[in-house]
Amino acid sequence: TAWVCEPTSPYHEQPSQTLAALVHAIAGVRGLPIKCYGAMDLLVRDVRGRRRWIMQADQSVYLHPRRAHLPGQAAMVVGENDFPDVVLEVDYSTDVRRGKLGLYESWGFPEVWVEVPDRRAPSRPRGRMAGLTIHVLEAGAYRVSGESRAFPGWTAQDIHAALNEMTPSARTYAVVERVATELGAREGTGPEDDPLLRSQRRQGRAEGIRQGREEGIRQGLEHERQLLRRLAAMRFGADTAERLSGLLDGIADPDRLAEAGEWIVRCDSGSELLNRVGLGRVPDESGGVQP
Repeated sequence: TAWVCEPTSPYHEQPSQTLAALVHAIAGVRGLPIKCYGAMDLLVRDVRGRRRWIMQADQSVYLHPRRAHLPGQAAMVVGENDFPDVVLEVDYSTDVRRGKLGLYESWGFPEVWVEVPDRRAPSRPRGRMAGLTIHVLEAGAYRVSGESRAFPGWTAQDIHAALNEMTPSARTYAVVERVATELGAREGTGPEDDPLLRSQRRQGRAEGIRQGREEGIRQGLEHERQLLRRLAAMRFGADTAERLSGLLDGIADPDRLAEAGEWIVRCDSGSELLNRVGLGRVPDESGGVQP
């Protein structure tokens, strides 16, 4: 018997770790936790309770970990624990169709994804093409599906593309959000049910309100400046209004702009108006100057 072993490659590990990150994002938008248990041991016990067969998936995903009967500190035991909703197998240098896939089918695992990465391993068979195949269980047998049953609307093509990206693309995030929204609609949950997203959305709303108020004040001040320029032009001419405009632009206090309106009405000449606006003083009732 000959064993050909290759060192663990980042190109083998990347898809499973990327899936865990994307599933975490889906969980947040859905508003309910989803758990990934990585390369969890899977075993069957014989009649005496001894391990009969053991293997590992590359990633195991539970959509409802709170209500699933999960493994303890040991492996997941067929017949004792709930199956993952999705199992990912990465065929970087292997072919799970020759053994593991048949076991998943015989045990009754509901959905298995087989990912063949874009990056080719030296020992990969020539006929093994890159891509992701989704196997869903129906009537005790697997059939190939174009999209996931556990993650509605997530197609094999989009999953494969996402698992092979160094960083998630805008398209991947858009697909993930759509899938998560569909899952949330089924559960009656959403981002507000996730503590982190709820906090961020509240902060965003508070910031939006603050910015809106600031923008409203800014627009209001500019509208008031325009009215004052027109009033100054009517009383003292366009030249005075133009010179006044530069002084008004430097005033951000609504009360001071209101005072400038008083100066336009009470001053007798354009030079007096410009002087008082520049000094920041307003004439008193007796004709003198008060601060």
